[in-house]
Amino acid sequence: MSDTQPNPAPRQTDRWLEPGPTNVQVIYVLYLAGLVIGISGIIGIILAYMNRGKAGGIVDTHYTWLIRTFWIGLLYALASFVLMFLFIGIILMFAVAVWFIVRCIMGLQAIGRGEPIKNPESWLI
Repeated sequence: MSDTQPNPAPRQTDRWLEPGPTNVQVIYVLYLAGLVIGISGIIGIILAYMNRGKAGGIVDTHYTWLIRTFWIGLLYALASFVLMFLFIGIILMFAVAVWFIVRCIMGLQAIGRGEPIKNPESWLI
């Protein structure tokens, strides 16, 4: 008798971690959740770095956009935090949050339509 068992069918959640449109959507959602639960944004950036360059085509523009959104958002947030001592930082922190949300929503819409990010190297929107 053989103790080998057939391979189980892949789980539906396995494709969430594979490079592709579904993984990009998961990272966008992790970023948005990161505004409330900080650790999810860190998980998102790790996934983006792990999968960048593996999918090709339009998906790679999204990974570039995601990575730049994280680091530029962190830079803007740190600058806003420093400026909080001058009271303008509170307004800037709100603007950074809006900028971050808009970039994530634009990315979600583009990947939903199967379109690349037109200028993934942009610092703005």
